[in-house]
Amino acid sequence: MRRVRFYTHGGPEVLVTEEAGIPVPGPGQVLVRTEAIGVNYVDVQIRRETDPDSIYFRSVPATLTGDVVGRVEATGPDTDPALTGTRVAALLEDAYADYVVVDAEWLAGVPAELSAGAASMLPTVGAVALGALRTGRLGAGETVLVTAGADAIGHLAVQLARQRGAEMVIAAAGSPAKLSFPKELGADVVVNYSEPGWADLVRDAAPRGVDVVLEAVGGQVLNQCIGLLAPYGRAVVFGASSGDLPILPVRTLFALKSVIGFSLLALRAAAPEQARANVAELARLFGSGALRACTQELPLADAIRAHQMLEDRAVTGRLLLVP
Repeated sequence: MRRVRFYTHGGPEVLVTEEAGIPVPGPGQVLVRTEAIGVNYVDVQIRRETDPDSIYFRSVPATLTGDVVGRVEATGPDTDPALTGTRVAALLEDAYADYVVVDAEWLAGVPAELSAGAASMLPTVGAVALGALRTGRLGAGETVLVTAGADAIGHLAVQLARQRGAEMVIAAAGSPAKLSFPKELGADVVVNYSEPGWADLVRDAAPRGVDVVLEAVGGQVLNQCIGLLAPYGRAVVFGASSGDLPILPVRTLFALKSVIGFSLLALRAAAPEQARANVAELARLFGSGALRACTQELPLADAIRAHQMLEDRAVTGRLLLVP
């Protein structure tokens, strides 16, 4: 089978597609034949990070994360054999391959009628979008700002915020080419956070301030988002695509503002039943057509091109690799 690794840090060209044996599932694991792999921007940061003190640093050789959709081919010891033949999705640390081994504990069952693109949203990007909105306690009639609103998580958050009763949904994207996409998904206002003055456009749209921010860019964008919060506003931070996680001075929060971090792994550890319920809710929303999965596809052999597209910020929605 084919798998993708990198043996040195650097640009997309360091990705290597190589032949390897089909892995064998161990206790509590299943072997999945891959149907599609949802790629994550964080792997761009991991691949090029050389600072051992960075949260994105991984020793080489290293694997690539992703949300794998596929069918269970075999089960390991102490694993329910009835899983064989079922269609599943799961988040993996080693995802770019024709066959993968997955821990059965967090498998998401995938209905036959669900597209591979929608199924790829269940384990991570959809779960983060829904979990972050719930963490921010978005209420009906409130205003929400979604940074990276044209990306894999953001484009789902825009839709979910509208469904959950937000009065105004503001989406911020990082390039002019991405501005029309969140609008098509229900955003009332779209702004380009890479342009000076973008925060003023948000203030014009929401003079009272923003009730909830879902923030995934970091750096100065995060600082500006805190400044945009209304009294009792909540900023939920779940990423930093800029690579910069600033230290926030407490005085910025004295104006009745709060900042909370969100991690899917933390939710799974603290509230596993809620985490599973979120995935089940997402499956229902995708299955009913209430939630739209927007994807682009490339062959697994084009992993280098996929990473180049991510670096160029040329992806709207989610990028899939298909064996």
